[in-house]
Amino acid sequence: MTGSAIGIIELSSIAKGYEVADAVLKAAHVEIVVNRTICPGKYMVLIGGYVDAVNASIETGIDIGAHTVVDHFIIPNVHPAIFPAISGAAHLPELKALGVIEGFTVASVIEAADAAVKTADVELITIHLAMAIGGRGYVSFTGEVAHVQAAVDAGSAIIEKKGLLVEKIVIASPRKEIINEVI
Repeated sequence: MTGSAIGIIELSSIAKGYEVADAVLKAAHVEIVVNRTICPGKYMVLIGGYVDAVNASIETGIDIGAHTVVDHFIIPNVHPAIFPAISGAAHLPELKALGVIEGFTVASVIEAADAAVKTADVELITIHLAMAIGGRGYVSFTGEVAHVQAAVDAGSAIIEKKGLLVEKIVIASPRKEIINEVI
């Protein structure tokens, strides 16, 4: 992918999702990162490219999506750890303290993950996007307790502003088995 910006449009209509995906690709030179249905009957279009192109495409997509747009964002300089976590390439680094942020939308969880890893010295474990969990998403990460707390605070603040926070937790000394069961 060229550029370091990403943008997403999350929609309540699968049919409109296809229309929005086509429109964002035609609006500017961007690349599809993820384009698929998500639970429960929603659709997400995640694109990447240079900031101006992503901005133009997302604005077009929001216009086309109209009342079906559930959530959206543009992150001009996304943290590089976000892409492997979005793609499902979950890994288990040395487990120290555990932080988990859960939100009602995929978009809000990706934004939270980006804010968390930019705020504190934490390692992403996974970003789970809406499949088999009722359309919600969550991000998990590990690090020293103070860093995990700072990351949870920063990430959850993004979701709280949108009124989409489900829950946030920090576990100082988690048992490794609780992570092995979910990744």
